[in-house]
Amino acid sequence: MQRHPKAEEMWALLDLVGLKETGNRIVRELPEGMRKLIDIAVALALEPKLIFMDEPTSGVSSTEKFQVMDTLTRVLDARATTAVFVEHDMDVVARYASRVAVWTGGRIAHQGTPDEILNHPEVRETVIGVGV
Repeated sequence: MQRHPKAEEMWALLDLVGLKETGNRIVRELPEGMRKLIDIAVALALEPKLIFMDEPTSGVSSTEKFQVMDTLTRVLDARATTAVFVEHDMDVVARYASRVAVWTGGRIAHQGTPDEILNHPEVRETVIGVGV
């Protein structure tokens, strides 16, 4: 039986995010980390050059978050897709962001590398909640 070309694309995208084996499963039955990666695969079907993500690791277990982000960054690199993401998990920010912007009062208050921002005294005190 011949598959529809869009079905072939779906299988290729699932394979790209490492979830080809889930293609015949009901999505709501999958763990949150897998669902996040399926969301990315769906977005990549449109072949974007830029993708915005709001907390890509929210709802993902602490044991899965780095695996999800490792897969996500690998896939985005393979597709030459730039990502802008909002994230409150400082471990994720430190490990995966190349640039960080801190918003306060509707404007960018600080921007720089993760190391610069995560070690900035004002950011540590007012955003992260760690005393200087």
